[in-house]
Amino acid sequence: QVQLVESGGGLVQAGGSLRLSCAASKIKSRINAMRWYRQAPGKQRELVAAVTSGGNTNYVDSVKGRFTISRDNAKNTVYLQMGSLKPEDTAVYYCNIETLYLNYWGQGTQVTVSS
Repeated sequence: QVQLVESGGGLVQAGGSLRLSCAASKIKSRINAMRWYRQAPGKQRELVAAVTSGGNTNYVDSVKGRFTISRDNAKNTVYLQMGSLKPEDTAVYYCNIETLYLNYWGQGTQVTVSS
């Protein structure tokens, strides 16, 4: 059974950095896009960043210049390097991996940015 294991969340002060990782195991089909979403309390889940199989990236405006998404295809892993963190970045962050047939979700990791 496919598993996505996220790590790297935690509590950080405003201006700090965190690196999230999401490793997928037992995926047998080709991985297309890999994405990070987040959901803050009382808000809808939003797409934060995405990276295609060809390495093209896109970001929500609020994180441009502060966050970097990357992937390691050999390890079926996607990363989110987050810098200059702000209290409004506080949320549960979820990875999403799109294959030819299905989308898979991680369990979520809490990121809390204190002011």
